[in-house]
Amino acid sequence: MSCIRSLVAVSFLASVGFSTAVTAQEMISDTTARKQPLTTWGVQFEEFEYRYSDDDEELGVWNADAFYGTDDFKVRLLTTGEYEIEEQAYETLENQLVGQIPISKFFDAKAGVRFDTPEGPDRTYAVLGVAGLAPQWFEIDANLYVSKDGDTSAELDAEYELLLTNYWILSATLDATVAFSEDREIGIGKGLVSTETGLRLRYDLIDRAFSPYVGVVHERKYGDSADFARAEGGGTEDWFAVIGARIAF
Repeated sequence: MSCIRSLVAVSFLASVGFSTAVTAQEMISDTTARKQPLTTWGVQFEEFEYRYSDDDEELGVWNADAFYGTDDFKVRLLTTGEYEIEEQAYETLENQLVGQIPISKFFDAKAGVRFDTPEGPDRTYAVLGVAGLAPQWFEIDANLYVSKDGDTSAELDAEYELLLTNYWILSATLDATVAFSEDREIGIGKGLVSTETGLRLRYDLIDRAFSPYVGVVHERKYGDSADFARAEGGGTEDWFAVIGARIAF
């Protein structure tokens, strides 16, 4: 009788152990939608603005980003441009298509291609960069560009936002471009090429989805790039009054 009881007990424990193992395995291999990374998409215009310079130049300017993907991998289409209103022509037009993955808690790495339409011949570049949140809450976007002819350059975009209230936000920006080789056809000299600094005061009108702003922007070219601009009869420094909106949907 004791032998039978022992066999029953062993069988019961074995069945419980097997059931537990099967349940654990099911939990591990659960691939239902609730276990998958959340796919998101969106479009945002960081800048969508009208600029009026101290030389009476009028520009329409935008800086936009469309993305699709998960926290593990996103595809992004980045576009920036300046349109001369009086001449009805693009001064600059730049589009990037990149893939982006996280490399730390605060930074992502990205790689892709950039298609550029400056004043002069078009250019295509390979892109390698990082973007994220640096200490002291600075938003950083740093990129290295290499053209098909081997011309290399780097660009750093930095932004800091100061919350004056829950709705009023003061934003300071810095964009700097450095070239490691000369591309005279598009007016790029070796060394520090240009900087753009801006100060914008915006109001979050519709839950951060629509935020109109006013501000001021300063642009300057340096070194050989400034010499190329002067040789073409252009300026090397401009101040702009700005009115625009930050839009997200």
